Formats: sequence, C-alpha cells, structure tokens
Amino acid sequence: MMNELAQELNDALAGTTAGSLLSDMGQRLYFPKGIIAQSGEAKKLGKTANGTIGMTVIDGTPAALPAVQDIVPALTSRELVAYAPTAGNPDLRAMWKESIIRKNPSLAGKAFSLPVLVPGLTAGISYLADLFLDEDHSLIASNPSWDNYVLIASARRNAPFVQFQMFKDGAFNIAGLKAAMEAEAAKGSVRVLLNFPQNPSGYSPTAAEAQEIVSFIKGLADKGTKVMVWCDDAYFGLNYEADIEKQSLFAHLADLSENVLAAKIDGPTKEDFAWGFRTGFITFASKGMSEAQYDALVKKLMGAIRSSVSCSSTVPQSLLLKAFQDPGFEAQKAAFRTILEKRYRRVRAFVNSRTSAEIEALPFNSGYFMSFHTKTVNAEDLRQTLLKERGIGTISIDAHTLRVAFSSLEEDQIDTVYSAIYEEAERLSKK
Repeated sequence: MMNELAQELNDALAGTTAGSLLSDMGQRLYFPKGIIAQSGEAKKLGKTANGTIGMTVIDGTPAALPAVQDIVPALTSRELVAYAPTAGNPDLRAMWKESIIRKNPSLAGKAFSLPVLVPGLTAGISYLADLFLDEDHSLIASNPSWDNYVLIASARRNAPFVQFQMFKDGAFNIAGLKAAMEAEAAKGSVRVLLNFPQNPSGYSPTAAEAQEIVSFIKGLADKGTKVMVWCDDAYFGLNYEADIEKQSLFAHLADLSENVLAAKIDGPTKEDFAWGFRTGFITFASKGMSEAQYDALVKKLMGAIRSSVSCSSTVPQSLLLKAFQDPGFEAQKAAFRTILEKRYRRVRAFVNSRTSAEIEALPFNSGYFMSFHTKTVNAEDLRQTLLKERGIGTISIDAHTLRVAFSSLEEDQIDTVYSAIYEEAERLSKK
C-alpha cells in the first residue's frame, strides 16, 4: 500500500514528465514529517527550549571537543559538528544555483529547481537511479563509460544498461546515440546519461555536436516521447579546445519541452579541486513545471537521501561556503586549470606525433583523462605490463580501453609515460 505522503507527492507530479518517469522506488519515496521536519519547526517556533535534535548543546551551541575545534579555528562549532539539513546548507545551495547560471548564461530567466546537495556525484547518480530506474526502465550510456554507471544501474537497481559506441571513425558517434535513443523510445520512454567531459575518454562535444544532440532530443519529445537526460557534469568547464560547447547540455534542455526532464549532476569535487569533500548537487529542469512540482520532486530526492545517509557532512559544506566567498577563489582555480591544460597540450602533442598499429588514442579535448583503444593487445595485459615492468599505473576500463589520467602526471613525466605505453603495446603485440 502506498504511503500517504508518497501519494501526495505523486499526485503533485501527476501530468509531468517527472511523474511519468518515476521508478517503482521513485513512486514510493517521500520525505517523512518526522524528526527532521519537526526539528525544523522547532527551530522557527521553539523560543523556550528545543529538545528535538540528538546533539549535545552547551550555552546554545553544539559542543565541539577542543581537540576537534582547534584544528579548524575558522569554523564555529555549529559549522563544524552540527547536523546539516537533509538537502544541504541553504546558503550553499543558493550560491551553487547562482554559479550554475553564471557558468551557463542561457539559463538566466529559466525556471529550474534549487540544487540539492548530495554526498558526492556517485551518490547523485545513485539517487537518480533510485528515482527513475528499475528492471523495466533502461539507462543509456556510452561505451566506454565510467564503471560505476553499470554497477549502480544494473547491480543496485536491476535496470538494463544499454550502451552505444561512443566513437566511430575517429569522431563522436552521434548516429549511435540517436539509434540507441530511438530504440528505447519505441518502448515508451528514454533515460540517457551524457557525461561531458567524459570519463574515461576526456571528450566533450563541439558546439555543433551539442546542437545536433539537443535538436534530436526535441524531435523525440515533439513526437510525444518522454525523455530524461542525466547530465553528468563532474568535470564541467575543463575545456581545452575553442570549438567545445561551453555550456552544459542542461542549459539547452531546461525549457526545451514539457516532455523532457533534465537532471544536472555536478559539484565542486572536480570543478573546484576538492575531491575528498564528497559534495555534489542534483538540479532538475523541465518546461512548464511549477514551483510546487519542483518541490515535490525535491522531496522525493530528499527521501532518498534521508533513507540512506540522512544528510551530507557539514564540514565540507562550511568550508566550501567560505571558499566561494574568498575574492581570490576564481583566480586560484584558473591557475590550477592552466596546469591541467599544459599537461593536456603535452599529451596532445605526443600522441599527434605517434602512429601505432597496436593502440590508438580515442578523441579527447577536455577533462582529466584520455584513453587508448588497444587494437591488437588486451588493455589489462598492457596495464599489468606497464605496472610491473615500468612502474607506471594506468586503468583498464575494458578489454580494449586503457585510461590515463594526465591530471595526475607531472608535465615532465608525460613523455616518459607515453613512450612506455607505445613501447609496451608494441612489445606485447609481438609476443
């Protein structure tokens, strides 16, 4: 039997693409009017005393051990040890929404939800899977792709994981993407995950390619197909070539059609060089959705958060909020991005200068990574050889994809590393 609160949210979402695309779990999820909600009321109205939250409070503030407080003197005890709201620090959420608009100026004036803070982008993908995937609803993603996608979609949610070959003839395979989406559309609805800059290839679409993707999605929507696009923007903005589309696909999808629901998964962990903070955001947009309907969808997401981790860690949120207010923040970030771009240029120059019958660099122009397609050798064999014979760590994504994170290579290591990759691939091929 459906919980009354879940049914209220389902009713609020009735008639929207979001409501029609919910999974079995998505339909069941709700945000309880329990401890968290009641504590929120007490903060507003409990003027005499507040006996709702399980924290030790001394003189009106959460108690922090000096051994903890002294490590981070810039934070108050509340910023350091108190629980954060389920959806995240409201000031940080508002600031992130402003930053999304600043980085995607075509979003100005468009309606979309207030970002919800999640404990890392992996958690964000997992929560979207909870809300929208089940054994009857597939997720489309590229091949190759980040190995966590299939783990989340298939192992956790028992959803079919459909892949299209990302590259064909040395270019992004838009035809393959279209074919995969058309095949799912024939089943009634489409859920597709697009990750740019992509992990593991390090590829982002050009402005022309992005326009073609958006136009195709609109065509499906105009025919009545419900389409959900998950925009995994973990490495957003790390672009190294002039022809790359500068805005997220989310910006172009936000008010594209009432039949299109876009979800943006992003955060400071990669964009702002704070990997271990495990802080990400989920933002929703669909043409015609009202504030009340966004609120209902967010409450379902909050139910997923509440029923798993309860809330995200307070400390990273407090630190990020202060960092974003630092006047030197953008300049500091630009300096790090310059380092990454120099490494990219060095890698680009090296692979452009080499030809090989054994391996071939997949298209790359952005992000942290690039990958090789291993034509005549097994990628795992090559990885093992590089590690054991040369002391060089790489990642085998599948039998024919070897990923190299140039982000973690010093610039003066690049020629050595890439020379070894080509040499060992040739040696293995001759065995």
